[in-house]
Amino acid sequence: MSGTTPSASPAAEIAQGYAFSGAALDLGALLWEGACLPENRIRIPLGMLNRHGLVAGATGTGKTKTLQLIAEQLSANGVPVFLADIKGDVSGISAPGEANDRIRERAGDVAQEWEGTGYPCEFYSLGGIGPGIPVRATVTSFGPVLMSKVLELNRTQEQSLGLIFHYADSKGLELIDLKDLRAVVAFLVSDEGRAELKGIGGLSTVTAGVILRALTAFEQQGAGSFFGEPEFDTGDFLQIRPDGGGLVSVLELAAVQDKPQLFSTFLMWLLADLFHDLPEVGDLDRPKLVFFFDEAHLLFNGASKAFLQSLTQTVRLIRSKGVGIFFVTQTPKDVPGDVLAQLGNRVQHALRAFTPDDAKALKATVKTFPDSEYDLEELLTQLGTGEAVITVLSERGAPTPVAATRLRAPQSLMGPIDTAALDRAVKGSPLHSRYATALDRESAYEKLSAEQQAAEAAAVRAAEEAERAERAEQAKAEGRAGRPGRAAQKRDDSLAEQIAGSGVFKSLARSIGTQLGREISRSIFGTARRRR
Repeated sequence: MSGTTPSASPAAEIAQGYAFSGAALDLGALLWEGACLPENRIRIPLGMLNRHGLVAGATGTGKTKTLQLIAEQLSANGVPVFLADIKGDVSGISAPGEANDRIRERAGDVAQEWEGTGYPCEFYSLGGIGPGIPVRATVTSFGPVLMSKVLELNRTQEQSLGLIFHYADSKGLELIDLKDLRAVVAFLVSDEGRAELKGIGGLSTVTAGVILRALTAFEQQGAGSFFGEPEFDTGDFLQIRPDGGGLVSVLELAAVQDKPQLFSTFLMWLLADLFHDLPEVGDLDRPKLVFFFDEAHLLFNGASKAFLQSLTQTVRLIRSKGVGIFFVTQTPKDVPGDVLAQLGNRVQHALRAFTPDDAKALKATVKTFPDSEYDLEELLTQLGTGEAVITVLSERGAPTPVAATRLRAPQSLMGPIDTAALDRAVKGSPLHSRYATALDRESAYEKLSAEQQAAEAAAVRAAEEAERAERAEQAKAEGRAGRPGRAAQKRDDSLAEQIAGSGVFKSLARSIGTQLGREISRSIFGTARRRR
């Protein structure tokens, strides 16, 4: 090309791949041969954010700031955002950033008109663990299929759990929290309840034991606080503020980062609930909601095969509902291959190659990118903080050229807001009064307990009546001269048989058996009341 140096031509071709005609988010300026070219803007089409994405890189390379940068612009464009904040350091998105020399230098490098800006936020916590508006779900809402997945039940056990839910639904036994589910399981293997499911297959004591043990292990992960009422309406994540800004919902997970089962459970329920409620919309000009899961390797570490299968399917299908998902982690290998294949937008920060394992991860990362004008294996070890290698989906859905990029600076506070400010934001939210206080209305546990108490009271009365009748009969016998004859003995035997065969006597036996079973279950399986 006349008047263009050979080294500039590839840069121009790369920049052309990001010259979109529609609305797009500005990520930064192109880097080529060590120089920042602010006139060559690297962007991502707003309509492609539902094709999911990955933000990866070594610790300290700027991943969380990139998450913040994208989330800010989504909110400014009227797209609600959900941030899963495991480290507790993205709450600053609610407050204006503070200018300093580094921000001014970065803004100058990329031709950014920087102005400190805070964005509309709500802060949530799982079941009230940590700061934030509590997010809860009922067991009934969670459903037997999802519950079976997180409890890692086999197919036979899953079918049995389905019968338990069916029985509870048909008998009006609301499953609000985990103690409700335990109570129904224990009842259905008791002498009194065993016949309830006999016509449709029954519930073996072995399967019931497996389910109860799985529930106990699940509770030890902290899940007991998540199940209950008031149940969270996931539609509250989809709010657009009166000024047109998308709501940024921040789930504060620092207090539960050591409980991956709890977090993964919430993720599955939340996505499944949204998927169920949202209509099919195909490709919109902008997403309805974009999720960001920071420190995603904690999400996948130790996750069950059932969870990964469910997540993969959800990621594949939920984009047609207008929802995009971005995972933020250290290397692409932290994300299972089936999930990684669904992530069309990539922002790769620097990687380190200090060990043989690091070098192997670096080579694997390079192979996940399209062919490039860059030597990616070298470039990825030389990127500075706040720089990244990017490829996204164009407006036509095709991958853009790989572009080394110096990223723009977030305009909100890069760090957490102070505890007092967070507390004010939580308590000042109109959602706080709706969700803050846990409810414990009558449900399966209370109904079954009441029935048991009524049966025990009736049994005590029956026993007292039987005792009075026996004393009266004995008094009559003592009033007769001599030893009682065979007729008297027969009357005694007949009375004993009547008492033993009476419904009240059987109710007493059943209630005692049920109580024993419950005490044994609590002793062996370590069940405990949910902390409120």
